[in-house]
Amino acid sequence: MTEEESAPPPAPEPGRDRPTGRGALRAGLWPPRATRSQLLAAVLLFVLGLGLAIQVRATGSEETALRGARQEDLVRILSDLEDRTARLEEEKNGLEEQRTELETSSDQAEEARRQTEERERQLGVLAGTVAAEGPGITLRIDDPLGAVEADMLLDAVQELRAAGAEAIQINEVRIAAGTSFVDENGGVFVDGEPVRAPFLIAAIGRPQDLEPALNIPGGVVQSLENEQAEVSVERQEKVVVDALRSAEQPDYAQSSP
Repeated sequence: MTEEESAPPPAPEPGRDRPTGRGALRAGLWPPRATRSQLLAAVLLFVLGLGLAIQVRATGSEETALRGARQEDLVRILSDLEDRTARLEEEKNGLEEQRTELETSSDQAEEARRQTEERERQLGVLAGTVAAEGPGITLRIDDPLGAVEADMLLDAVQELRAAGAEAIQINEVRIAAGTSFVDENGGVFVDGEPVRAPFLIAAIGRPQDLEPALNIPGGVVQSLENEQAEVSVERQEKVVVDALRSAEQPDYAQSSP
């Protein structure tokens, strides 16, 4: 056996004993070890508490000041509050009136625009520059003998206008206030355009007014039949008048601003 194997274990040094019991508990709790999130939470709580304390102190100071104020001061403070409330109320009413005016003016402008567009459309229909559709009648005139003349077609148009027709076309020609009907070279010309049988007249209006106006005794239908023409009139729920006239540009007149 060697000397190292037979030597006794070294004795513990004084003061180096491991703590046990309460000593170990105290050693584990001190010094305290805090994480970053715990420190941040502590700072936030401190700031929140400080703010609450300041607010409570300020509120208490105001209440103390009011308790210690004289009656004249309290009356003045109350009067100032009433004046401020009145000013705020007036400002609120003014803003509400402005809002109402803006809404009203916007509605009026929109209504004016809508009426202008509707009026423009109506004038376009009457002038023949805008296509139209609606209830009305269709009049078909077959002329096997070639006896139908311009004045007969003009009579049909005038009869329809008198009955309330708002838009009329003959074949592919739109009828307007200044439309001309002329017999030329053995045919009928409407606004300089030749129209041939069968003559197809489409008219928009109240069918119950237009159809009887053509069929009255001695009226358009009877006059055409006396010329050996074959005539048929039909009421329609939807009649399309899509022949258009070019808008005439005035030479001298211009719209007023």
